[in-house]
Amino acid sequence: MQEKYDIRCRGSEDLAKNLSGGNQQKIILARELESEPDFLIAVHPTRGLDIGATQFVHENMIKARDRGCSILMISADLDEVLKISDRIIVMFEGEIMGEFSGKSPDIDSISSAMAGKVIVSA
Repeated sequence: MQEKYDIRCRGSEDLAKNLSGGNQQKIILARELESEPDFLIAVHPTRGLDIGATQFVHENMIKARDRGCSILMISADLDEVLKISDRIIVMFEGEIMGEFSGKSPDIDSISSAMAGKVIVSA
C-alpha cells in the first residue's frame, strides 16, 4: 500500500504520527479503499493537502466510485465538490437548500443555496 498510495516514509516501520499530514491522509485512504467498501463517507478529504496529494485523493475516490462504491463527500471546498460530484446537495444550518446535478451545475444557484436561499431542485 505504501507504493500503491504513494505514502512517503522511510519504511513500513515508521509511525503514522511521525509522517506529514498528507501522508497520514493517504494512509487512511489506503486503509479504507483497500477493503473495497460499498459506501464511503469522506469529510473534507483534501483539507490541508498540496495540489499533487489532492489530485491523488480525488483520482482514488473516482476509481472507487467507478467500481461501484457510493461516496458521500462532505466538503466546504466548492471546487472539490464541482470536480468530483455526480449530485450536489447544499445544506445551510442543517436544512437542505437545493439539489443539483454534478454535470454542469448552475454555480449561481449553488452559491445562493450556500447563502441560505431556498432553491428549487435543478
